[in-house]
Amino acid sequence: MSKATNITWHDSEVTKDQRQALNKHKSVVLWFTGLSGSGKSTISVELEKKLYELGIHTYRLDGDNIRHGLNNNLGFSPEDRTENIRRIGEVSKLMVDAGLITLTAFISPYREDRDNVRAILDQNEFIEVYVKASIDVCEQRDPKGLYKKARAGEIKGFTGIDAPYEEPASPEITIETDKLTLEESVDTIVAYLKENGYVRDFVNVY
Repeated sequence: MSKATNITWHDSEVTKDQRQALNKHKSVVLWFTGLSGSGKSTISVELEKKLYELGIHTYRLDGDNIRHGLNNNLGFSPEDRTENIRRIGEVSKLMVDAGLITLTAFISPYREDRDNVRAILDQNEFIEVYVKASIDVCEQRDPKGLYKKARAGEIKGFTGIDAPYEEPASPEITIETDKLTLEESVDTIVAYLKENGYVRDFVNVY
């Protein structure tokens, strides 16, 4: 609940629909969730590049980047993780209102937190992308050396080791990164966006 008082919401005279029409595509949140090392950031970076080539207006929100600024006062307790995702959800909602396809890459381990973000967006504006890989595969990759530190007890409350990860119950898209190449993963998501009318099937030539 908001602690602020005497505040009033001010509507813009330019609507979300008008921004979407100007951009020539719908706006939506692509919410990448999965274990550390599953491939969320890697896929979101390549997807953003691909969508740019298609003339799509995007913005990417990455877990580590956000914690450098907006959420630099939050730790990794269950309460802080929930607040982290709540804030990102609100930012994502603003991005969608701006007419952008927004890519978010966060572990977001709790199903309720992800569902809460879905609930603040309009229907069909939240696409849950489960980036799926086994804990063994993620540990083998361990790009930041975090699993090694967690196993050694240097990091407490690490998702998948001594903190839970709740898999999505019914994600719109599941990407199994131990089975698909990076290119195949990106193509799968682009195909979903085209088939469901979020973007047109064309390429801009600059």
